[in-house]
Amino acid sequence: MPREYTYGPFQSRRLGLSLGIDILTKKKTCTYDCVYCEIGSTILLVPPTYEIKNPPSLHYRNEIKEMMRLFPNLDSITFGYNGEPTLNPYLGEFYRITSEESSEVKWNEKEPYISLFTNSSTVYLEEVRDRIKVFDYVLAKLDVASDDDFITTNRPHEKVPSINIIIESLSKLRSLMSQKKFDLQCLIYNSYRKDFNSNNNETNIINLGNAIKKIKPDAVQIYSIARIPSEYFVYSINDQQKKSIVKTLKEIVNNEAIEINYY
Repeated sequence: MPREYTYGPFQSRRLGLSLGIDILTKKKTCTYDCVYCEIGSTILLVPPTYEIKNPPSLHYRNEIKEMMRLFPNLDSITFGYNGEPTLNPYLGEFYRITSEESSEVKWNEKEPYISLFTNSSTVYLEEVRDRIKVFDYVLAKLDVASDDDFITTNRPHEKVPSINIIIESLSKLRSLMSQKKFDLQCLIYNSYRKDFNSNNNETNIINLGNAIKKIKPDAVQIYSIARIPSEYFVYSINDQQKKSIVKTLKEIVNNEAIEINYY
């Protein structure tokens, strides 16, 4: 069977054995053009209200059913990859079909999470929060907590709201998902350029700590660049830097219910 929607499965640092699902277009379509992006520059930089009207075809159900049958040991079925998946207004329909087919599978161990990666730029929209809240596991991006760092690091479309609105919206989404799994992902990186301020700066880490304290996720994942980034002048922080950031965040957040780890 030709594969139109799925890729992998692959071993993820944070999700275990993950089957990826791409419901976007073949061109990378996103609200951000992050300097560190590991799938390359954004081809189509769009506002958060942009819609990729790509409903699930009849082929989707058959494809996901076949992939689940072939890999009964999955840990996660993960929506993401080629841009921002919440730009597809049919996201809820994809979730419903995936959930229906998953419930019919005889899994080796427990049923995998149906997970969603989001860059968080669209969560200020109520209809998007309603689509997202049904997922078993949401991994929401928050690399920065000031507008200066936001513009430098994530290079958002001009219609993307301020980082403070995004933080408020993540807090609202979290409250809708109190019975689900909700993590923040923070990619921290360095820069070779003297004139370019990376998000690995003291002010940003302190601001992130205060944002985490407000949002109250289940966990925070501190990680860095693992593959070739979009821009040549950015590179990964090392494990010692990750440990130091985790220590600072734990001191600021001061909440043992929030797990903060590095990868």
